[in-house]
Amino acid sequence: MSKRDYYEILGIDRDATDSDIKRAYRQAAKKYHPDLNPNDPKAEEKFKEASEAYQVLSDPEKRSSYDRFGHSGADGQGFGGFDFSDFGFGGLDDLFGDLFGGMGSSRSRRRGPTRGSDRRYDLTITFEEAAFGTEKEIQVLRLEDCSRCKGTGAKEGSQPVTCTECNGTGEVSYAQNTAFGRFVNVSTCPTCNGEGTIISDPCDRCSGKGKVRIRRRISVKIPAGINNDQIITLRGEGDIGDKGGPPGDLYVYINVKPHKLFRRDGYDIHCEVPITFTEAALGAEIEIPTLEGTEKFQIPEGTQTGRTFNLKNRGISHIRGSSRGNQYITVKVMIPRRLNDRQKELLRELDKELSGKEYHEDRKTFFDKVKDAFGR
Repeated sequence: MSKRDYYEILGIDRDATDSDIKRAYRQAAKKYHPDLNPNDPKAEEKFKEASEAYQVLSDPEKRSSYDRFGHSGADGQGFGGFDFSDFGFGGLDDLFGDLFGGMGSSRSRRRGPTRGSDRRYDLTITFEEAAFGTEKEIQVLRLEDCSRCKGTGAKEGSQPVTCTECNGTGEVSYAQNTAFGRFVNVSTCPTCNGEGTIISDPCDRCSGKGKVRIRRRISVKIPAGINNDQIITLRGEGDIGDKGGPPGDLYVYINVKPHKLFRRDGYDIHCEVPITFTEAALGAEIEIPTLEGTEKFQIPEGTQTGRTFNLKNRGISHIRGSSRGNQYITVKVMIPRRLNDRQKELLRELDKELSGKEYHEDRKTFFDKVKDAFGR
């Protein structure tokens, strides 16, 4: 049976670069390696083909000879019987260390310092607290070193001992013989779970974990102008790290309660104020709500419903600055309901007294729009 073309096996063109060849082989090795395809002779055969193709094409001299003479080789002996011990770019250890997370590597993988986990806290504040800022005290449940064993996990008066299974390295290795050579597999020590030490007499408070959950009170400064769904980050207030690693952070998610009167738009606030028909027609001094409380405001004569007034610098404080947004007051003219006979008669008399000039401009504008809409 004739051999397949090496370029075809790796799925590359004949002008492929060294990096193209290396990349193609890595993909093939990941796909067909025997350890990932147990009891699959076809996968083993394809892995062997890809390995042979790579050893030839990754060597400039062998590749040149193959390009000229094919599988017979320049010396007529071919390229069979290749050695798996050296693949030309760091050897088997480096190759399979990249592909399979450490197969063949004898380097220790005992865990070093690890950063603690982050924590989340959802904090609800009022509309006014968001507008002006405040300070809140919250309670957070987080991991801390056990105070009884000082984080060692061992009972007072004892110490963790070196794991005899891995001799303190945190990993174990075993050799595996395959048709393609001898491989060394490295994995986490099952006895000490990669710690390198064993606690024979665990602390009775933390059960040998070295950490306990503690409820802590933390003060949180809420800046003026903060908005709904914004996050305050408190560095180092999360879970404590492992083996001297830094602690995690605490993320405070802000939820602002809706206000009964105000609606926020950026740093501006809006509110609607009802006024009577008489106040709109004659003008009046009314009380309006603001973030600081109620205050007097003059409604001009002839105010129409839906008119908006702007109170500058009466809105929300900018979160990074001293300026404030505006407050917008929209008036809504209330039409009286359930009038008695006397009130209805007075309104009819008033309507007769009005000459129509009072409504002339608005009515004229409206009927002009009607003519434009219907082409009359």
